[in-house]
Amino acid sequence: MDCLASMRFFVRSADLGSFSRAAVLERTTVAAVSRHVSRLEAHLGTTLLDRSTRHIHLTEAGSLFYEHSVTILREVDMARRATASLNERPQGLLRINVPAAFGRRHIVPHLQEFLASYPEIRVDATLTDSMIDLIEAGADVAVRITATAGPALAGRRLAPHRRIAVASPAYLAQRPPLKRPEDLSQHECLHHAVARNRAWYFRLHADPNAEPVSIQPAGQLCMTDTEALVTALRAGLGVALLAVWLVSDDIRSGRLVPVLPEWDALISLGPQRAIWGVYPSKRIAPTKVDTFLTFLAERFGDPPYWEL
Repeated sequence: MDCLASMRFFVRSADLGSFSRAAVLERTTVAAVSRHVSRLEAHLGTTLLDRSTRHIHLTEAGSLFYEHSVTILREVDMARRATASLNERPQGLLRINVPAAFGRRHIVPHLQEFLASYPEIRVDATLTDSMIDLIEAGADVAVRITATAGPALAGRRLAPHRRIAVASPAYLAQRPPLKRPEDLSQHECLHHAVARNRAWYFRLHADPNAEPVSIQPAGQLCMTDTEALVTALRAGLGVALLAVWLVSDDIRSGRLVPVLPEWDALISLGPQRAIWGVYPSKRIAPTKVDTFLTFLAERFGDPPYWEL
């Protein structure tokens, strides 16, 4: 039984003293109104309205139930209006979850403009590389670097995620030349802890359908933090395979240099990862979430501003 609907028919009938008048205002039939009230009485186990041929009157139980019903229906209507107003314009608390390094470089620098553009939004940002459950964490939206949004998530692809091999000019000046991926066997390769012992794959730009070249990079240094890897690269400790969004500023400044530029670099085969904005798929995306993702997509650009 739709209890709220039955309560509305009951209150309307009591206010007007007639099922027929209630039916006219609710744009339904007298039989439907009577049926709703009868189901409500059966559910409560008491008579709410005394019927006569011309009028209906509240019983003692009906008067008590009427008072509470009016309060409940008023609160429900207020809740609906308040919730609807949240989607009329971007407002409220926006809880976001973003990868640490990407967030520091490409989310936080844009927050001043975002908050100035939407002064009724407050942002609670968590920067972490841990894969959290958005619902358990109470997050509204997350930025993730992944191949797909995921089975329990809806989302929007914000930008590509491309990797390149890089090293410092000082390091390259002291080591054998790098012309093909196989030449990396003569070089010190720096690893991220998550990808340690994984193969690196390279595919020629000019022949994207060719079988990729696979190498097993060797090196003494492994780190758990990508930005620490960038620092190690600047210090001339080796070659690393890193995201363009992470090293583009260093490349433009000359602190780092792309190696094997004719080759696409990958750390896995199959569907390639991209930068996604995701939120729980069982929810309708609030206006504040949609606004935030649209803002990021516009600021990143196509191609994104960090591309070389």
